[in-house]
Amino acid sequence: MPGMRLLVTGGAGYVGSVTVEVLIAAGHQVLVIDDLRTGHREAVHPAARFVQANVADEAAVRGALREHPCDALLHFAAASLVGDSMRDPHGYFHNNVAGTLALLRAVSAEGLSRVVFSSTAALYGTPERTPIPETAALVPESVYGETKLQIERALQWLARTTELASVALRYFNAAGASAERGEDHRPESHLIPIVLDVAVGARDAVEVFGDDYPTADGTAVRDYIHVLDLADAHVRALGALEPGHAKAYNLGNGAGASVAEVIEAVRDVTGREVPTRVGPRRAGDPPTLVADASLAQRELGWRPGRPRLHDIVADAWRWRQAHPEGYAT
Repeated sequence: MPGMRLLVTGGAGYVGSVTVEVLIAAGHQVLVIDDLRTGHREAVHPAARFVQANVADEAAVRGALREHPCDALLHFAAASLVGDSMRDPHGYFHNNVAGTLALLRAVSAEGLSRVVFSSTAALYGTPERTPIPETAALVPESVYGETKLQIERALQWLARTTELASVALRYFNAAGASAERGEDHRPESHLIPIVLDVAVGARDAVEVFGDDYPTADGTAVRDYIHVLDLADAHVRALGALEPGHAKAYNLGNGAGASVAEVIEAVRDVTGREVPTRVGPRRAGDPPTLVADASLAQRELGWRPGRPRLHDIVADAWRWRQAHPEGYAT
């Protein structure tokens, strides 16, 4: 695919910044728009053009596109904490739904009609079976999941009523790091960096939310997907955009790892002790969430290149050692 001019919203965040890195390595030109509320200026690739603005600011988005015209949008920017979304539903609907609709209106006004949307496996809620295919019922159990579902539905309607082409990528559990970019959420909510925090003494113990699930070791099982594999899927999705079509794909390894297995992998990779304590299950936490990503394999030609949990943890650990305080900015 020849080099494209790409607008990446949320390009200072975790998955967004790694994807920008991969896009630039593939020969694309990138314009990043991020308000830095949760992202980091240091994470933005130095070869990318950067505009600090909220994606809901239509004037700012249109101004940036007039100065730097783009061929397609990759939209990562969103508030993404499940628990936080239940405490602040108004904020999540305002940011993730209203903000995204404003963004889509702005880019459409500037003639941009191709969109890759960062979606989530939270659309599925507690599934009837796993691995989960894209045809499973969409019944989110959090405001966060509902906001993503509403945008996927909006994209479907826009594809039917305009020339908009879109691909929604439903991530399972993003993890790992590139050599230059990794996870630095504040507060941190992802399991692997939390366990690494314990390994370096930044936390006293990993709290395991339930050890009585109907799984092999009693702890919840999730599908961890390397962030570089997610980035690769975004590059491939650009080639699957068809006018008038709204597509959706799961992104996962198709094999899960339990909380206990993640903790053991961190112990093995770091050679350090990782104390744990068991707490009650969290409401709405299913025993097992694993992706059926066969559709992405068939239609995008995508396969995870780094599926081993040990390798995912090792990459996250290398980045953590190189950035013990995370990003400076």
